[in-house]
Amino acid sequence: MTHGPSDPENQPQAHAELHSAEQFEAWRKSLLATPAPAPVLTEVGKVTEVGDGVAVVTGLARALADELLAFECGVQGIVLDLEPGRLGVILLGPSELITLGEDVRRTRKVVSVPVGSALLGRVIDAMGHPRDGLGTISAVAEASIEAEAPGILSRSAIFRPLATGIKAIDAAVPVGLGQRQLIIGDRQTGKTSIAIDTILNQARSDVICIYCAVGQRGDAVSHVIDALKKGGMMARSIVMSAGDEEAPGLAYIAPYSAMAMAEYFSDQGEDVLVIFDDLTHHAQSYRELSLLLRRPPGREAFPGDIFYVHARLLERAGQFNQEAGGGSITALPVVETQAENLSAYIPTNLISITDGQIYLSPRLVRKNQFPAVDLGLSVSRVGGKAQSRTLREVAGNLRVTLSQFEELEDFARFGTRLDDATRARLARGTAVRTALRQGERDPMPAAEQLVVLIAAMEGLFDALSEQQLIDAIARIRAVGKDRFEFIDERISENKALNEEDRKRIMTIAHTVLSASPATHTLSVHEVSRHGSDA
Repeated sequence: MTHGPSDPENQPQAHAELHSAEQFEAWRKSLLATPAPAPVLTEVGKVTEVGDGVAVVTGLARALADELLAFECGVQGIVLDLEPGRLGVILLGPSELITLGEDVRRTRKVVSVPVGSALLGRVIDAMGHPRDGLGTISAVAEASIEAEAPGILSRSAIFRPLATGIKAIDAAVPVGLGQRQLIIGDRQTGKTSIAIDTILNQARSDVICIYCAVGQRGDAVSHVIDALKKGGMMARSIVMSAGDEEAPGLAYIAPYSAMAMAEYFSDQGEDVLVIFDDLTHHAQSYRELSLLLRRPPGREAFPGDIFYVHARLLERAGQFNQEAGGGSITALPVVETQAENLSAYIPTNLISITDGQIYLSPRLVRKNQFPAVDLGLSVSRVGGKAQSRTLREVAGNLRVTLSQFEELEDFARFGTRLDDATRARLARGTAVRTALRQGERDPMPAAEQLVVLIAAMEGLFDALSEQQLIDAIARIRAVGKDRFEFIDERISENKALNEEDRKRIMTIAHTVLSASPATHTLSVHEVSRHGSDA
């Protein structure tokens, strides 16, 4: 016996089939109403040439300048040259991993690095990866290493000093927050020492410091890290290293990466000090990459755009107004000269880009004068406006006194008979120059600098021998911490010292010098800086 569709036993099955058909029809109509997803295009090119740090890629006709490319082996590269049918790419990893014919893909991004306070106290490479073995870095965000320099309306005048703790610089070549001040000199004249002492002196301020080592030896960077740890500044500093043993592409992007990290803090209203040590190696890395990519060389075999490479970096520094965050970026680029040749291509470029230079002279090094700052060739074009009036008045005659002394010193070498006035000026110049000596890793507070300079300029040290003068400075510094509080008040109020203040300083200095030598003495060896940069 058969059952028809109207039988009670078949009714539930019929209802289920009808409901399923209605669901399917509704689903089909929703699919038809939904727009189709856009097709995903993946552009793939091929490696046709590989060199030391560079590669030539074909098949990526739509790639953009400075775009980041991903190679199949995991290495990344930046498009530097756009030519018909080929791309010149600088590699951010070892070129030995790349093989001819392997695939290269566009990322449609530029190089970005992690930024944020998590980087403080860390040692990183040019890509922001940790190099200190302390684990991963939890960055707040990522920022492109390339950014447009803030316009003139986003900037304000430089009005606050950046104390370096070095007498010769704070007095005669002052640096302001937001300034770009070049440190220039031959090798082994103490350029890195000045940069590191400037960072150590920021323990008395709230300035965040970034040290970017380009082309430096690993042991030199290690010495810098040790100095920052001993000086208590590592927790507020970032150390970035791109050594000669790494890909030249990393040395090329390192300064831009450091500047991107500095911009994050300045946007938060912080003051940042960035050391680029040094831009000579940076220029050489860029020249190496350019010549390997067959770009036409110009003066001294550097490519024609080397000025733009450094200008677009240093123009991002400055003192910014409240609408732009209210922070500042102070840049201290370092450049090395050869045989005191200040007119070479890269030094003249950077001198014209920056707001002044601190020149370290090999002649002063040979005289055991450290720091070897040549005040005749050093200049600060904007820092004087930020210098404290207290220090400005005292140091006003320092340049004149030293320049006259150097002329007399050259004249006195001929053995000519000198009158009493000339001998007195020679004694005063010798005392002032010796008073400007300063030990390595020993930045001085502004009050101590003022006392030593006033005592030297007023002639208190004229009759002392070199060793006696060094001992006298040590004793004055030892008592100054307790007895010169009024100088700190004048500095904080940005007021000049009055006659009563000067008399108090001279009275205390006379008392200290007339007393028997205390235990706070330094030897000539200790007060002399080492002739090394690190």
